[in-house]
Amino acid sequence: MNIVLLGSGNVATHLAIALKAVGENIVQVFSPNLEHAKQLAAKLNTQAINNLAEINNQADLYIISVKDDAIAEVVNGLSNVDGLVVHTSGTTDIKVISSVLNKAGVFYPLQTFSKAKELNFNNIPLCIESTDAEQFEKLKVLAHKLSNKVYELDGEKRKVLHLAAVFACNFTNHLYSMANELLVKNDLDFDIIRPLIAETANKVLIDLPANVQTGPAVRNDESTMNKHLSMLADLPELQEIYETLSNSIKLVHK
Repeated sequence: MNIVLLGSGNVATHLAIALKAVGENIVQVFSPNLEHAKQLAAKLNTQAINNLAEINNQADLYIISVKDDAIAEVVNGLSNVDGLVVHTSGTTDIKVISSVLNKAGVFYPLQTFSKAKELNFNNIPLCIESTDAEQFEKLKVLAHKLSNKVYELDGEKRKVLHLAAVFACNFTNHLYSMANELLVKNDLDFDIIRPLIAETANKVLIDLPANVQTGPAVRNDESTMNKHLSMLADLPELQEIYETLSNSIKLVHK
């Protein structure tokens, strides 16, 4: 399959490398920043462009992997293509493509991506959707070449999935940052709590989160929680988050 990749960020980079590894042909990489396009294109031994007017209009698949707010602009620049056009967004409706082009789809990988860290795409859930039955089958074949976890989800379920992912990943990572802030402030190293983080993650791989909840809130240990709140007196934002999350835990486990 001949593929044009529109984007050069974290998702685009990992996806492009995975596609090349299974034998797909990336014929172009587009980015508004030509230097970024060149950096990814060099890894793929393909052409880099920064002008949508130069898009190869004979490709089979066009993968838009840019920030959500930029998807519509990219779609509008693909009016002359005949292949299937998909985006990789968790929350953007497929209509942003189908309202402009006949062959529209979604190819959403549910994972957190960083360019510096390699990932095995076999274990990454791929959520797919298309407005065209024939094109959907092609998309499904491609998805199964990359991953053992392929899900056929409509836009509404995909949005819920993305929202859940924000709680499970983005918010959790931000809590790690706040924990690090407390540690650094008191001359402690983040490495001390890495085993705790790993064990917490490992437990929810084999059980439901509510079943493995620990800590003072689930025990309703008011004395400890009050001590923690007083320790955060000079950090009112963290104090508010601590109280909100503790109350939420208590409500779930009352």
